[in-house]
Amino acid sequence: MKSLLIIRHAKSSWDDFSQKDFDRPLNSRGKKDAPEMARRVRRQMNVKLDAILSSPANRALSTARLFADEFEVKKKNIIEWPDLYDASISKFYKAVEALNDDFDSVALFSHNPGITAFANSLMNAYIDDMPTCAVFALHIKTDSWKDFEDAEKEFWFFDYPKNVL
Repeated sequence: MKSLLIIRHAKSSWDDFSQKDFDRPLNSRGKKDAPEMARRVRRQMNVKLDAILSSPANRALSTARLFADEFEVKKKNIIEWPDLYDASISKFYKAVEALNDDFDSVALFSHNPGITAFANSLMNAYIDDMPTCAVFALHIKTDSWKDFEDAEKEFWFFDYPKNVL
């Protein structure tokens, strides 16, 4: 059994309009929300992470690193995957299917609109829009990430910073 947490990056800054989209940093709310969500998910859902797969864009990678700190994920297990920036659904599948089978629980960090479309492609449920720092989690009934697309998936939880539990 594998577990996948699909996480949209935390709130980012639009302060510098000359800055490339790829380079935009987290704003103060994003820097607050990411560690809070990581703690909440780890404690309330008893989540453990073996690895992180992230878009290399600044806001996604910064969010991923804040989660990595909370989950004590080793730096060598934080994987930057360029195709997760502005990704299509098929690029998400390829990224997940390339994961090392030694990893049983992985968090994937990326961007809208692709991340919402990917989450919606996995289940019969529908998410209108994944808010910033939202976590969509599922269990995958397989021993190999290579079988991800065709494997049976089971919804685990969906949470986001403004959600009242």
